[in-house]
Amino acid sequence: MLHQKEEILKRVKQENVRFVQFAFMDILGIPKMVSVPSTKLEHALAEGVVFDGSSIVGYATIEESDMRMHPVLDTFNILPWEAYERKTARFICNIHDSTGKRFEGDPRLVLERLVKRAAEQDMRFYTGPEYEFFLFKMERDCAPTTIPNDGGGYFDLMPLDSGELVRKDVVNYLINVGIDAEASHHEVAPGQHEIDLHYSDAMNSADRVFMLKDAIKTAARHHDLHATFMPKPAYGRAGSGMHVHQSLFNEKGENIFHKPDGKFELSRTAYQYLAGLLKYSKEMCAILASWVNSYKRLVPGYEAPVYISWANRNRSALIRVPAGRGVSTRLEMRNPDSAGNPYLQFAVMLGAGLKGIEDRLEAPEPVERDIYHIPDKEREKLGIEGLPTSLGHALACLEESKVMQDVLGKHIFQHFLYVKNKEWDDYRAQVTPWEIERMINL
Repeated sequence: MLHQKEEILKRVKQENVRFVQFAFMDILGIPKMVSVPSTKLEHALAEGVVFDGSSIVGYATIEESDMRMHPVLDTFNILPWEAYERKTARFICNIHDSTGKRFEGDPRLVLERLVKRAAEQDMRFYTGPEYEFFLFKMERDCAPTTIPNDGGGYFDLMPLDSGELVRKDVVNYLINVGIDAEASHHEVAPGQHEIDLHYSDAMNSADRVFMLKDAIKTAARHHDLHATFMPKPAYGRAGSGMHVHQSLFNEKGENIFHKPDGKFELSRTAYQYLAGLLKYSKEMCAILASWVNSYKRLVPGYEAPVYISWANRNRSALIRVPAGRGVSTRLEMRNPDSAGNPYLQFAVMLGAGLKGIEDRLEAPEPVERDIYHIPDKEREKLGIEGLPTSLGHALACLEESKVMQDVLGKHIFQHFLYVKNKEWDDYRAQVTPWEIERMINL
């Protein structure tokens, strides 16, 4: 580690880096950071950076507010969008409490523990997120609007416009810091775009999402646009999700989900993992879709999942098994959205899957029909249940879940519920323009 610190200090000096950001995420998935001059970097690497934890949502009370960021050296990157006198580098950090121990409320620690638990059973968790977002025009004072930057649709080949330029800038940013972007394209709705990250081990993948969110916001601003990860910013249009492709590999690099002579070429472990995702889908839904607005996306008619089922081809299912086999064998979870915390999202999915393996759960048969059009009584006969229909519903499911409490740990479990129940209560008390328009004359 000492050698790695020396290499970083040398590179900072050689490349004339002026500032270094120490960054982390709160439990809601909002990036936070402190910037120090590069002249103070050596001290910061040795001692960490102190901050007030009581000012971070879901972190700590005033009585236990002194916290310290310690950089994860492997996450060091020089930001490609800052240059010259503002040239800036960044670390993603682990959080420690005032006693020097890892802080129980750090989302990164939650994922770290789950990854370690899987590794003890010779399972390496890999994820590949498909990241959707909207680009909207801004007012002259830089206030965001809900006016899309373009009128395109899914996979449209358009004349070079600001949206395509944003995507290309983001991919270039990622390449410059060694992050492999698989593809980028226009999505279904006007102004909606997607960037897919190449699969990687889950911790590295979550760190990449951290960088991706910042890269998208930055590139959009450079083109006088506002990027938002809000799940459903416009009525009557598709919402933005973060479909997560996931698989397990052993130490030899073999995909544990693949079995050439298995049904659909899936192994018993794959079916057990799949069964865990299905069984605990309601309980982890509040983490995967964590905002009031998330449940405006999870409605019929927009290829967003509503019912708890799996399929090979059917995109109305919650979980899909894409066509690739061999090392490409994977499950695609379709209800997470890009506004959440990737560390917690990956952790609860892995936790649910591992529980399925440990309990040797049996997966149901796939449903290849369009579930939206199956009559209610037939769905009931098939045993197809629905996902939570609101944040309040999802929080109630989470609150009763012993499995999710074990995954998240007591601190994050309690603080997440407290913060999100306040959001739900505040939302329920609102009087909307829709209500005024339809009921003012009652």
